[in-house]
Amino acid sequence: MKSLALLSISVSLLPAVLGQQSAWGQCGGQGWTGPTTCVSGYTCVYSNPWYSQCIPGSATGNTSTGSSTRPTSSSSTSRTSSSTSSAPGTSGTGTGKFWFSFGDSYTQTGFSYSGTQPSNSNPFGNPTYPGNTPCGSNPNWIDYAATTYNSGIVKVYNHAFGGATIDASIVAPWSNTVKTLVGQVNDFLNYNAPGKTYYPSWSSSNTLFSVWIGINDIGQAYWRGSVPNMDTLMNRYFQLVQSMYNVGARHFLFLTVPPVQRSPLMLGQGSTNTANQKAVIANYNAKLKAKAASWAASNAGATALVYDTSTVVNAILDNPSAYGLRDATSYGSGNTYAWCDNYHISPVVHKALAADLSKLIKGTYI
Repeated sequence: MKSLALLSISVSLLPAVLGQQSAWGQCGGQGWTGPTTCVSGYTCVYSNPWYSQCIPGSATGNTSTGSSTRPTSSSSTSRTSSSTSSAPGTSGTGTGKFWFSFGDSYTQTGFSYSGTQPSNSNPFGNPTYPGNTPCGSNPNWIDYAATTYNSGIVKVYNHAFGGATIDASIVAPWSNTVKTLVGQVNDFLNYNAPGKTYYPSWSSSNTLFSVWIGINDIGQAYWRGSVPNMDTLMNRYFQLVQSMYNVGARHFLFLTVPPVQRSPLMLGQGSTNTANQKAVIANYNAKLKAKAASWAASNAGATALVYDTSTVVNAILDNPSAYGLRDATSYGSGNTYAWCDNYHISPVVHKALAADLSKLIKGTYI
């Protein structure tokens, strides 16, 4: 039964603008009914389909009327941080290892393949660490994993792009300007593969490839009123993985879709919608685990680790006070929230994920 009126969430922003939003405040996103313009000196900047924020900019009283400025993949806008965001010092010795990452806003840092390249002294290259995440200038899981829970130098090429789906021809993202997993992998193949312009001399033995995708494939499909065919999604997903394998990638890390049915956004859609989304997420994750195992078995030398994000996220949401959080549903900036907006986990949760996930890859891959 397809009740997912879920996303009967209204795409339009209601016109009841209550003055101008203060510095760093929310100014847009699906379902947002508050101010959509910013005070002088700040601009309403898109972060994801559910959240835009007033950040320092040249506009004088942003003239946005419900839409917000969308940063390009090379955006390096600085934002106020509630936790440390200074550039990390490298650890370990030698030339280090490599990490190519793909995904959506849960992973994005705003990396541009043609910008400053990762190095031993600047492991994320561009933009300035920790980059542009949905939580402002706060690290996300890959920031923490590569600089806090690593055992040596790891250079990260983070192609993840906010709002991404796997393939626009299967599930279209919210905007045709979003770089899907197809586009991200093509960037890798065209610029970072052996012999290409920005090939950093990685090898099969010293490089990790990670993908965290699927949140928007499920969410966008629901919003449009239909559940995507999971086998079709997985087949396309692993065609892209295969294309990376074909140029030398051997070690892969896949992250499951987290329990976003517990987000403030989804809880506001009612119990039927959250129950249905939970079931579809479980189906997607089961298909991912099975596909990863069968794919690795069919490709010589390939390893495929699957990390279940629900274990840590559910543990935190089930007992938020144990993590210093006020509750499981509030959102905002600061280290007492489980969510930084109504659909994205906070830096506290990202850090806990990174700490747990690192047990799978530390020493071997990072």
